[in-house]
Amino acid sequence: MRGNSDSSEDMNVSLDGAQAADIKQWTEENSQTTLQRTYMNNLVMNYLVTEGFKEAAEKFAVEAGVTAPMDLSLMDERIRIRSAIQAGSIQEAMRMVTTLHPEILDDNSELYFHLQQLVLLELIREGRVEEAVIYAQEHLAERGASDPNVRQQLERTLALLAFPQPLSSPFADLLHPSHRQKVASELNAAILKAENFEETSPLLSELLKLLLWAQQKLLDVDVTFPVMTDLVSATLALPALPSANNK
Repeated sequence: MRGNSDSSEDMNVSLDGAQAADIKQWTEENSQTTLQRTYMNNLVMNYLVTEGFKEAAEKFAVEAGVTAPMDLSLMDERIRIRSAIQAGSIQEAMRMVTTLHPEILDDNSELYFHLQQLVLLELIREGRVEEAVIYAQEHLAERGASDPNVRQQLERTLALLAFPQPLSSPFADLLHPSHRQKVASELNAAILKAENFEETSPLLSELLKLLLWAQQKLLDVDVTFPVMTDLVSATLALPALPSANNK
């Protein structure tokens, strides 16, 4: 006589098989949807130009026969500023921004704080503790006292000083290159806005945000469908089915 555990295992196998079949059917049906190559090429070009990948945009324009939406030589300043941030030369990037568009940092206090926070993070990364404390007191303390959101971010940043190895601390994400990249993209969008560029963030990013929003809306009303759980690998999975005890 088979126990309950054996029956549960059989049920799990059946459910897994059904889910795999549903995902396969979903994938096959979606694969029948065709998108014009011109649309896809323009989407890629928009991403390259908006994010400041000049060399890649030039090569893609030749290979795909796509016309860039702007004079690519106009990207040079944005590229230099982004490169400076990614290299950790934050104050140099701020000087270049002020020269290019003096109003950007004056009009965007949140962006200005994020850049100053990067300066503080670089001092912490280099182990210049005393300079980091002085910089925080002179440039960020007053803003943190009046803005709860800034205070919270500043506290997370200064908490790194409590750890002998900041990169092994719970706040190590602030020292990861992806954090620099995030601020670089924020500044890049501000520059595009100042230059009256129609899109300040890649259309591809907006489409992915729309995808995640639409998926959540469907899940909120208990629609069962293959959910994209990983945007990078385009991994699909069906939401967990309610257990028998919850029925």
